[in-house]
Amino acid sequence: MISFKQLPIEAKAAVAAGVVFFSMMLSRSYLAEKLDFRTRRWLLRLQMALFANTLMLMGSLHVWRSTVTTFTRSSAASSFCFMLWKIAVFMFLALAHSSFFTLLFLVAEEPYFFSLAAYTCLGAYIILIFFLFTLGSVEQAYKFLAGRGAKAGTGNKNRTALKPVLAVLLTVVLTVVGLLNASQPPTVNSVEIPVHKLPPTMNNLKVVLLSDIHLGPTVGKTKLAMIVRMVKALKPDITVIVGDLTDAEAKIIRPAVEPLGELDSPLGTYFVTGNHEYYTSDVSNWFELLKSFNIQPLHNENVKIVSPKSTSDWFCLAGVDDIEADVLRYLGHGMDLKKALRGCSSEHPIVLLAHQPIAAKWALQERPDINLILSGHTHGGQIFPLNAGAYLLNPFFVGLYKVGQNTFVYVSPGTMYYGIPMRLGSRAEITEIILHSP
Repeated sequence: MISFKQLPIEAKAAVAAGVVFFSMMLSRSYLAEKLDFRTRRWLLRLQMALFANTLMLMGSLHVWRSTVTTFTRSSAASSFCFMLWKIAVFMFLALAHSSFFTLLFLVAEEPYFFSLAAYTCLGAYIILIFFLFTLGSVEQAYKFLAGRGAKAGTGNKNRTALKPVLAVLLTVVLTVVGLLNASQPPTVNSVEIPVHKLPPTMNNLKVVLLSDIHLGPTVGKTKLAMIVRMVKALKPDITVIVGDLTDAEAKIIRPAVEPLGELDSPLGTYFVTGNHEYYTSDVSNWFELLKSFNIQPLHNENVKIVSPKSTSDWFCLAGVDDIEADVLRYLGHGMDLKKALRGCSSEHPIVLLAHQPIAAKWALQERPDINLILSGHTHGGQIFPLNAGAYLLNPFFVGLYKVGQNTFVYVSPGTMYYGIPMRLGSRAEITEIILHSP
């Protein structure tokens, strides 16, 4: 029987990841009621950071071997430039690994430079891993098709050296493009949606949709103030925020949230939780803070949006808690569609706010009479190559979908970004939705 010490380091990392994951499940199942709130919050976030890092360790070993170990037998291995390269690769990997810990220690009104650098390295790390794996797969396929097997030769050595160089160059280019793309203000996307049974007096009602702002290590007050200015310029009747507003505790990041107090939509501003609100373990304090800015959380509840032209014309605006609350066993929270739609009948239009597209799918299975669901969560994948994964994992990915005869689902690609200050294959968006009476 092979002992733990005899396992290759990648296998040890996999075992460590499994241990951390098991401890997370154990904490949620058996320790949740035995630990005080603050301890539980820190334990959960620390476990998530450790779990991510143990998984990343396997990739980091591959990066090191591909970009450093591969060249140790070359004539340049003893040069000063190669020593600088080894230091650069080590610092790059160290910064990428440290990104998850910035949530615990480096959150303030404006992002710290270290946090921005760490998350940029994390984004580059994901891209680099993808290209190393893809180019390695192409190399193995070429060897197989050429019938050369494992034979060594000058050509093989040149290709082995070319693979990491090409991967690094592609990563640098795409990282720069991604940073430039994410640094631009969100695009304003105007979408017209017919809403079944919407009263004529509410025709052309304007709803501005925000999602996935992710106030935290890399998004602060300046960016939020820019978003608020753009929303106010659109003069919406209603503003809705469909989750993942924050990645930090309310008390810590309160100064960065102040621009939200300037939102003044005449028919109200509304909010539902996303999965990241539950990762903060501070939802109650966030609800209170948002209420102080005249933003109403819809905690499995609904409100009547009454026409400014006729008090007898209205539609039901409902919101559900994010489904992650059930996974985390967050006391008093969890998606409860029946409660959220209590008093909403098919005689009036129903608009539902649900952070995750999978929640939108579940809601329609239970209540097909919902006319419009507004979601976020996917970020449009945010960066290549995560786009493909986000597409496959979500029943609705990005944009407008028609479901059945009288139902639409709109999924925002996100108004900012999560952590990594990059966008590749996606674009941050503020969505201007014009509701039409059929």
